[in-house]
Amino acid sequence: MSMQPVPEAITATLIPDAKRMNYLPATFGRYFMRGESLVYGWMRRLSKDYSGGFWHYYSLSNGGHYMAPEMGDSRLAVLVDGNDFEGNLSADAAGIVASLFALNQLTHEAKGEAQDHLIEQYYKLVEFATTHPESGAIRRAID
Repeated sequence: MSMQPVPEAITATLIPDAKRMNYLPATFGRYFMRGESLVYGWMRRLSKDYSGGFWHYYSLSNGGHYMAPEMGDSRLAVLVDGNDFEGNLSADAAGIVASLFALNQLTHEAKGEAQDHLIEQYYKLVEFATTHPESGAIRRAID
């Protein structure tokens, strides 16, 4: 009987204030200003409950990254017109959704190695999202 290796859980680590400047280029490459703007724009588009504010940056143990608004335990009503998703998500899960939409859009705008990096970031975040406590809702929101 052969034993299948158990995959390691992907963990998210909050980026400390002193390292926030490195986060955006690590996530979005040379498109870091556009990427950040897209995440905020997607959140405004996806949730009328979102009204701006401070965002947390997270790095993932698989090399991925995402952003999430600082909203404590508040939940956001999220509506995705393109696939009829409607649900209440934690700020963390909503941030993952907004980050995935931004990465997806940016992959269509980027070229060459930058595009490859963004595609890799997208799939690393999807991999993490499958283990998130709200994975079902995240999946429905992005499908």
